[in-house]
Amino acid sequence: MYQYYSKVRFSETDEKRKLTLEAIVDYFQDCSTFQTEELGVGFSYLLPKNLTWILLYWHIVVEEYPSLGEKITISTIPYDFKGFLGKRNFFMEKEDGRIIAKADSLWSLLDMKKMIPTKVPEEVVQAYPKEDKIDMEYLPRKITIAGEERREEPLMIQRHHLDCNNHVNNGQYIKIAGAYLPDGFEIKQMRAEYRKQAYLGNEVFPYIYENEDKITVSLCDSGKQPYVVVEFQSRG
Repeated sequence: MYQYYSKVRFSETDEKRKLTLEAIVDYFQDCSTFQTEELGVGFSYLLPKNLTWILLYWHIVVEEYPSLGEKITISTIPYDFKGFLGKRNFFMEKEDGRIIAKADSLWSLLDMKKMIPTKVPEEVVQAYPKEDKIDMEYLPRKITIAGEERREEPLMIQRHHLDCNNHVNNGQYIKIAGAYLPDGFEIKQMRAEYRKQAYLGNEVFPYIYENEDKITVSLCDSGKQPYVVVEFQSRG
């Protein structure tokens, strides 16, 4: 397990001075990045080999959103590698040791020249300590879309949406999708299924579906093929 410590910053909070879901995603991503860098299998190892990790799936459950100034611990456990895939857990604890958010994620190692998935090198697999996955509900990667469809106005991908791989950062997708939630919708659980990459200048067409306590946002291309499908479940 790898972990680091932080304090909830004002820039990471909403109007209630609570940590946002997008900030939790950023904390989790930073945690895995810090680990790969410290183990010597991060950017300096991957980029010369034209390799990068891309995210295929998020499942995040939030029990409590910490407040401005609260001390938090962020941890990650890479628990399985198979072929070109890697699986990681994440969790966030308050100062008293209570786990307030946990996550499962699925990643693919990508050959950036051929733009195809490629087998994870044994050197990378061996770099990580072997640990069991955490106790949480593990849901299917495939997100089922249900409910009446509503289409919103398309938006254009701008430079601030991009990451170091020059495609839309997975956290930005969640932020875009979350903008279509109604006021007062407190997110208990979020799943995101990433289908394909969007780049600078691409037009994104949002389709919204409401079904009981869930709202699903499908961010699509002009042919209605999803870049990502994001499912939000309310606390109820």
